This record gives sequence, C-alpha cells and structure tokens, in this order.
Amino acid sequence: MKKLLLFSGLLFALSSAVFANEIFIFDDFSSGSGISKIGTRWEGFTDRVMGGVSDIQADLLPGESGNILRMRGNVSLENNGGFVQVRLPLVINQKSYDASDYSGIVLRVRGRGDGYYIFLRTVRTRFPWAYFEQKIPVSENWQEIRLPFSGFSSENMVKGSLDTKNLTSIGIVAAKKQFYADLEVDYIGFYR
Repeated sequence: MKKLLLFSGLLFALSSAVFANEIFIFDDFSSGSGISKIGTRWEGFTDRVMGGVSDIQADLLPGESGNILRMRGNVSLENNGGFVQVRLPLVINQKSYDASDYSGIVLRVRGRGDGYYIFLRTVRTRFPWAYFEQKIPVSENWQEIRLPFSGFSSENMVKGSLDTKNLTSIGIVAAKKQFYADLEVDYIGFYR
C-alpha cells in the first residue's frame, strides 16, 4: 500500500509540474508599475493617433487576489475612428518574441459590453492598421479564456498566417463599434 501511495504521490507531483509549465504568464500585474514580467511596459492609446475621438482610461487596480488591469473608455466611430487599446511591446533587445513553443494566448478577464479583441503584431505587420486578431468572448463574471494562435485572422493587407516566431506586440482592444468599454484583466500569457 505504501508503494502505491508513494507512486500516486509521485504521479501527482509530476502532473503538477507539467501543468505549471503549460502556461507562461507574462503579466499578472503584480509589479504595480505597468512593467510586465518580460520587462516591457504596457501602453494605452486610442484612435486619436489617426484623428478619431475615442477616449481611454487604463489603470492598475487592486483585485481579489492582486492587481488587475482595467481598461475603460468610449469607443467612437466618428472621424474614421473606432478603438481604444492597451498594448504590450514584445520586442526585447531588438529581438521579436518567439512564442512558437506555445499554442495560443490565455487570459483571465471579465467585462461589460461586446467588442473586445486581442491584436497580435509581427515583424510583417509594419503598418499601424495591419495586425492579426481574435475576438475575446467576455462576460461579467471572471473566466479564463484560451485563444489558439490558429484562430487569429489577418486584418488589413496582411498576407499569410500568423508567424508566432516573430511577435512584436500584443494588444487588448475594444473596437469596431460604438460602445462604452469596460474590461478587467487578471492575468495574460501563453499556453501550450
């Protein structure tokens, strides 16, 4: 019986170690500074960079188990606008980020409204309007969402599939319709 318990304990320890390596959380906002665990800083901006009139407020706030990122703002379609965004550069020491060992993006979120996306940019998406996107299906309750890389589609003159070996940024975006965005993120990372 002791051998069986010891073997069961060993299997549990091994499966826990494998599960722990299944996800790489590159930000849980615990630093409180806006600097991610990979060393780059979140940036907030809107369609005002191209003449739009949308507004954003992005803050790190205390949550149930630590800090959370909260993005709020009015998304307006006026003046050819239509987005608010918090973006994390993934270029470190002038090298793009290689996420090819992972299957996709994982994040724990809750939000109000509809129209939230993850935008990924690569070395091939040189123009500001070029990116790969996938919609985030949010609800008012916290939930962990996994977005496989295979589910990202190209937008605005990007040819080919997503090159996960050469990611340059990840954006959490409210876009494409007029609404009041209110999204909270507990953590974000890659999953295997």
